[in-house]
Amino acid sequence: MANSPHLDLIGVIHLPALPGAPGARLSAEQVIERALSDAQALLNGGIRMCIVENFGDAPFRRGRVNPHVPACMAVIATAIRERVGDELTLGINVLRNDALSALGAAAACNAAFVRVNVLNGSAWTDQGLIQGEADAVLRYRRSLGVDVKIMADVCVKHAVPAGEDAVGRLASDALERGGADGIIVTGMGTGMETAVDDLRSARAAVPTARIWVGSGVTPDTVRAYRQLADGVIVGTHLHKESAIGAPIDEDRVRAMVAAARS
Repeated sequence: MANSPHLDLIGVIHLPALPGAPGARLSAEQVIERALSDAQALLNGGIRMCIVENFGDAPFRRGRVNPHVPACMAVIATAIRERVGDELTLGINVLRNDALSALGAAAACNAAFVRVNVLNGSAWTDQGLIQGEADAVLRYRRSLGVDVKIMADVCVKHAVPAGEDAVGRLASDALERGGADGIIVTGMGTGMETAVDDLRSARAAVPTARIWVGSGVTPDTVRAYRQLADGVIVGTHLHKESAIGAPIDEDRVRAMVAAARS
């Protein structure tokens, strides 16, 4: 699906710590206002897709989060939709790997997709061993009756695959055996550049699949991904001085859009 002049740009709304998280400092209302401000900056700068992510909730759980987390995320995403309408396509990522909660939140706020770090197989992570739950995820989506796409990471950042580590094989497994609608290829950590060779391996294995780059995208690196990826997730770089704790900088968004479209 690559080799298209159009490259999807997916921003990230890194939510501050939600109530109950160790780092929580803001009220629920303040978290919502921060998310609305970041969403508006993305939209004003020219980005039309974004992921709402509970990034501030670190340290993350490897399994189920507390029930209020997806509830808060659905409320926040709904507030974004009410503010900007359908101009911004929304996705949900419940860290570290709670795909069921992500699907529930996505169904509640009419989000278009979810991101799942480990859909099938297993990975050693900073939360310990995470095992995929593709069977439960796909069955839950069917039970909800929603058309929420599943974007699955392969060789996800901050992790090492437990077993098979060939990007191409993992990509084909995620799609053919895990039921993903598309895959995400990342670097080793947040903000770290994604290897072009990994993208080539994934594209060779799944030539017609939707592939997104998941980390390390900047105006300087985005051009290298155009011929291999259908979209790029841009998170760290869009914040003021590339500090995730800072607001999204509209000028940085504009610069990224210009570089991706040039």
